[in-house]
Amino acid sequence: MPEKISIRFFDDREVRAVWDDENSRWLFSVIDIVAVLRNEDDYQKARNYWKYLKAKLKKEGNQLGSDTTQLKLLAPDGKRRLTNVMSYDQIIALAKEFPSKQANRFIEWFTYSDETIDGKSKTKAYELWESSFMDSIEVGTVKGLKQIHGYLFGGLYDFAGQIRTKNIAKGGFQFAMAQYLDRSLTIIEKMPENSFEQIVDKYIEMNVAHPFMEGNGRSTRIWLNMMLKKRLGLCVDWSKINKRDYLDSMKKSVADGTNIKNLLKGALTDKIDDREIFMKGIDYSYYYEEN
Repeated sequence: MPEKISIRFFDDREVRAVWDDENSRWLFSVIDIVAVLRNEDDYQKARNYWKYLKAKLKKEGNQLGSDTTQLKLLAPDGKRRLTNVMSYDQIIALAKEFPSKQANRFIEWFTYSDETIDGKSKTKAYELWESSFMDSIEVGTVKGLKQIHGYLFGGLYDFAGQIRTKNIAKGGFQFAMAQYLDRSLTIIEKMPENSFEQIVDKYIEMNVAHPFMEGNGRSTRIWLNMMLKKRLGLCVDWSKINKRDYLDSMKKSVADGTNIKNLLKGALTDKIDDREIFMKGIDYSYYYEEN
């Protein structure tokens, strides 16, 4: 079975992790942590600093200097390279070797990020891949979207899987009025989905409708990929789409869907049954929602 990969984001920097099935724990890339703690954009410089710090800790008799595992992770150059990884507790100990406000912020984020509603929902999204429930989700329908939302946020929000009855707005944009929402959703559901253009048009309209009080983007991106998979044998590799580009294109799509269509088309892949593509997609999908 392919390894389970996770990508977390701290200050827009990737922190890669891989699941250790034998010990039931996440192992995190040390170089990514070092880059975060040093505000370092250069991968090689972060790598070199870790070599220096590792030797220093080892000389001091610090266990962190010698007690690391190496696993192959995807490097910035697109190749899988052996990378030092550490467990949750080891990462906390490593961060304490960097006495700074940045390190304190990182420890706070790292300690609590999985205990938030978003963190718990993200875990559920990962589990969707393994679940037989995914096979029962209706593709391209309002019911299917409600099923996805209910799965992601069930037990976290009391409105999970329920169409909103209140008006909502974001960034000054008013989404579909609640009193007209049922009518709008009926129209959207009937929209054709036989081509890429039609599927994305349907996705754009569902975004304008924004049928839930919260969790619309995360639910509709899964909904979109399920339509693409069923109708075209394709899906979006969200890891290839920059967060700012995506958000800007979605804002413009209300009037003109050209930008988002070009962005999505450039990230299409036929790896529809690839577990890592799905897992990375969840990571990026949730990252898009971070403030």
